[in-house]
Amino acid sequence: MYDIRQIDELNVGDRVSVSKTVTEADGAMYIAATGDFGPVHVDEDFASGTRFETRLAPGILVAGICTSVLTAELVGTLGVSIRDSFWFTGAVRYGDTITFEIWISAKDEENRTVDWQASAVNEEGVEVLKADATLKFPRKKKVTT
Repeated sequence: MYDIRQIDELNVGDRVSVSKTVTEADGAMYIAATGDFGPVHVDEDFASGTRFETRLAPGILVAGICTSVLTAELVGTLGVSIRDSFWFTGAVRYGDTITFEIWISAKDEENRTVDWQASAVNEEGVEVLKADATLKFPRKKKVTT
């Protein structure tokens, strides 16, 4: 279940670590929804001839899992992305279990922004994703009596 957290409930240094296995089903749903039929993602014959030797999960799918962990486990659903930077530093194969480490790196209550960063590693400890991004939070509603 997703929480609703206000910016004043979040602190620099708050962090979460969650592991997720990236499945064939994850890839199929992403590819069907986006139309990203890149052969390295869907064609085993093609992918086997690349330096990766097998099909890969789309990098932006892995980034999406990262942001889902962010909202589900750390910051809640109120913040909206206003800046996202992702670095795809390693390949993710279907069946890989990825551990996402996500933390709040800065907070500006006056501007209602929270910066967060992430690092994701596979089972061998190889980094596959880095992220640096900013969320904007809404103003609190004033309570009237």
